Amino acid sequence: MRLDKFLKVSRLIKRRTLAKEVCDQRRVSINGQPAKASANVAIGDELTIRFGQKTVTARIEHLQETSRKEEAANMYTLLSEERSSDAGVKG
Repeated sequence: MRLDKFLKVSRLIKRRTLAKEVCDQRRVSINGQPAKASANVAIGDELTIRFGQKTVTARIEHLQETSRKEEAANMYTLLSEERSSDAGVKG
């Protein structure tokens, strides 16, 4: 499954176009490697996504073409969610 589609179906990112933009900005990595929106993901891969001052790391548990809101959270395990310590600091 494509990375951008997984991010949308799992609801880690709300829209596929936004998922593509985040990937194009090199803010998503798979197993520590920067990933394009078209990269394939597999069960067991670790995703790291940077949203503003927040970094989320999740492991893929299931791949589904579609999911209901209640099922989406079962597609991944949240490993960590961190806030950047330099938030609001200008250099």
